[in-house]
Amino acid sequence: MKRLSKQCPEQEYLHAFYRGNHLNFGIALALQLAIALFNPFISWILGAVTDCMTTGNIKELMNILWIVLAMLPLFAAVAYLTGRVKAKFIRKASVQYKELAFSRLSQKSISAFSRENTSRYLSALTNDVNAVEQEYLDNRIQLVQQCATFVLALAMMLYYHVGMTLVVIVVALIPILISVVMGKRYAVLEKSVSDENEKFTAQVRDLLSGFGVIKSFKAERQSAALFQSANNGVESRKMEKRLYGALLNTASLCAGLVLQLGIFIFGAFLAVRGEITVGTVMVFVNLSGIAMYPIQVVPTYWAGQKAARALIHKLAELNAENAGHTGDQIAPVLKESIDMEHVSFGYEEGKPVLKDVNLRMEAGKKYALVGASGSGKSTLLNLLMGAYDGYQGSITIDGKQLRTVDSDSLYDLISLIGQNVFLFDNTIRENITMFRHFPDEAVNSAVNRSGLAAVIAAKGENYRCGENGNGLSGGERQRVSIARSLLRNTPVLMLDEATAALDNQTAFEVTDAILKLDGLTRIVVTHRLEEALLRQYDEIIVLRDGRIIEQGTFENLMEETGYFHSLFTVSNP
Repeated sequence: MKRLSKQCPEQEYLHAFYRGNHLNFGIALALQLAIALFNPFISWILGAVTDCMTTGNIKELMNILWIVLAMLPLFAAVAYLTGRVKAKFIRKASVQYKELAFSRLSQKSISAFSRENTSRYLSALTNDVNAVEQEYLDNRIQLVQQCATFVLALAMMLYYHVGMTLVVIVVALIPILISVVMGKRYAVLEKSVSDENEKFTAQVRDLLSGFGVIKSFKAERQSAALFQSANNGVESRKMEKRLYGALLNTASLCAGLVLQLGIFIFGAFLAVRGEITVGTVMVFVNLSGIAMYPIQVVPTYWAGQKAARALIHKLAELNAENAGHTGDQIAPVLKESIDMEHVSFGYEEGKPVLKDVNLRMEAGKKYALVGASGSGKSTLLNLLMGAYDGYQGSITIDGKQLRTVDSDSLYDLISLIGQNVFLFDNTIRENITMFRHFPDEAVNSAVNRSGLAAVIAAKGENYRCGENGNGLSGGERQRVSIARSLLRNTPVLMLDEATAALDNQTAFEVTDAILKLDGLTRIVVTHRLEEALLRQYDEIIVLRDGRIIEQGTFENLMEETGYFHSLFTVSNP
């Protein structure tokens, strides 16, 4: 698999957090800094009250009380506003981050995406996003507050006593070293949790998708063992991360405890000598406690920032992998033909599915691809859709090499109705239109030509199809898929056993309607060898073991009494 160079587009994802969001971020930071200012104020209050106790100054004590009562509502207001603005910033940042990720993902071609594991994206857009929100977005603001708190505490300490402040600075170097030394390992563990989440998500997806098979083959115990293995894997990685996080926190706590006790003992020594008051000692003890918390959490925050950056880098790298070039634009019109010259292709090396295929399909004509299962019919259509570019030989559209064609413009030219139908958990109409606007006349025409009119008459076009269309029968789902492609009205329409799930009468009517459309190039893979339909094709292409062995009109092929004649005779005893 292609790996990214150091020019990974990570910065694009970081910028997505702040696009149109700088004001929220700035206000949140300003409010967090305002909260940081309250901590030295509390220390001053504590020292002043202590001195009032030792001097017996009631008047000064009452003045301090009024100051406290005045400051409390202000503190509450600032704290509430901070929470609101920060929540607004994180929401917008997260929305834009995920939208960018999905936008970059959707720009991949079918060829690129077919080579990837979708569980990696599911994990990156769910579990990893939660970690990024907490470790990067929330803690980034908290990190600024904690650093400001530490600086303000030191400034106030310097105001009261330079010597004691120097002791605090020396001891504070310990957790900084802890962050530098241990932070890299924490980032590695965060990424390992993400990787295990991918495996777990993939396993759960497979087990849920294969639920019917598991039950019918009574494989519940085996599937439970697979789930248990994946579950234990991800939870073990999480535990390893938590244990290392606990070690990191313990080291920070110990450093903070040393700081607070050291300040208390050194301050007591100075107070006994009469160099400072008891109130000043209490100010330093409280300030050391205030400074201790940033010392405890900043290493964890910083390590979390690095871990989150690793996840952001991973997503950027994931979306950049297998991303092909944009290619050349082509007009959504087939003027002459689609040509395949000496095309060979296999999904595995040394096992070709198509072998030296030479084929010319002219604009506006109708072609049938027939042959036994495994002869390469569906693979041929997939190559024409640009799903794979590792073939040998040449495929051209009006003389333009398919390998150089931009995938978006290719999809404007060709539509494929496949055997496997995907439907969104939405209304029938939205599944037909794919959430775009079309005139009612165009939608109704596609509905009628696909044989879907009776279904809509019975259920209504606003009937919800259910997850992947489980509210519809297989035949109904296929009709929706056919209507969807007919509505697009692309110049080239390809069908891969598209009527396989329909009853014979409906399948005949739908295929007949498609073949009677004017102005389209139609390429149809079919196993229904019905004479009335086969006579409508301009050419029938017969494949066997990946090779084209016969081609011609229905009449010509029947006269030759070759392989096609045998297939037709067996299908129509």
